[in-house]
Amino acid sequence: MKYKLCVSLLIGFLFAVACLGKQEVLTDDTIADQVMIKLANDDRVKGGALKVDVKQGVVTLAGAVEEPRQKERAEKLAKKVKGVKQVINNITFRK
Repeated sequence: MKYKLCVSLLIGFLFAVACLGKQEVLTDDTIADQVMIKLANDDRVKGGALKVDVKQGVVTLAGAVEEPRQKERAEKLAKKVKGVKQVINNITFRK
């Protein structure tokens, strides 16, 4: 009885360790790529002209858009990307 309990606990422990060991490490380049994909695929933002810079999970957005809602939407999309800690929105408006 004790043997089965020990084996069950050991299996549970090994499973937990295996799950924790598989956590994906997100590099700044990966985060930048994911943000750019989200921006480029969004019909409102049309993010092809926006610049994305990432340092230690902090995303800085730059470039110009036509409307305030595009700036807000770009920030919101960037915040949704896994690994993003903060978004600095330096997007300006075209005249």
